[in-house]
Amino acid sequence: MFSKELYLSAKEIWDSYYEHPFVKEIGENSLEKERFKFYIIQDYLYLLEYAKLFALGVIKSKNESDMKKFAKLTDGILNSEMGIHRVYMKKLGITEEDISKIKPTLDNVSYTSYMLSVSHCGDIKEIAVAALSCMWSYKMIGDKLKKLYGTEQDFYGDWIKTYSSSTYEELTNWNIELVEKYCANISEEEKEHLKTIFINCSIYEYKFWDMSYKGSH
Repeated sequence: MFSKELYLSAKEIWDSYYEHPFVKEIGENSLEKERFKFYIIQDYLYLLEYAKLFALGVIKSKNESDMKKFAKLTDGILNSEMGIHRVYMKKLGITEEDISKIKPTLDNVSYTSYMLSVSHCGDIKEIAVAALSCMWSYKMIGDKLKKLYGTEQDFYGDWIKTYSSSTYEELTNWNIELVEKYCANISEEEKEHLKTIFINCSIYEYKFWDMSYKGSH
């Protein structure tokens, strides 16, 4: 499976996520609320751009079935994954007006611009692979935190529940299946090209955790 090759190409990077203080402190329920507030706002802004990735999939699809799948995933990001952000916005007293006044950080803009750039220049293969690093790694982190710390934390438990849920797993599996479907029988040159995209997005994921912990703009 090509998705396994992608995972192995970035495994060292992904393993570092579990050791990052931002991720560990979510599991321990000890992360400072101001750090999480910074993250929630930036991740909300990120997801608005991330959804465009799948909207681009609708445009680049060549059959109705794939168009429907990409449209459903776009809806899933905007209305399901963002649901947990709205839960925490309420807990932290963040309004949509507050978010409208905040700009994405340079790390945030760089990440989303990269994903959208490779997707505009490529086809559905690039879109599926560019999206996968974020979606799949969050599932892995959710599962890891659930296993190590459970989901009953009084503040961060809902976050862990979301990313270790069966609903989120279905979205992730769908993305993996898209990769397998469109990357079957591709050349070694194409594989290396897509691995580079996956690794770069994985590095951006680490930078996002680091940015969120340090609160850097």
